[in-house]
Amino acid sequence: MTEIKLKKGEPVEKALRRLKKKIDREGTLKEVRSHRRYTKPSEKKREKLKVAKFTAMLRARYADM
Repeated sequence: MTEIKLKKGEPVEKALRRLKKKIDREGTLKEVRSHRRYTKPSEKKREKLKVAKFTAMLRARYADM
């Protein structure tokens, strides 16, 4: 479970911002969203290939720099 300590005199909005950043860094929200629905293995494989193609394209584009 993700926790943050509220500092003395700290506004709640700032503490919420820190909590959101921490949850994002840990990948908690991404994992929860992935469990909302079942994804077929073929769909997972297709998405993984799509990401791999995109990163390869970016690497090729910026290889000369």
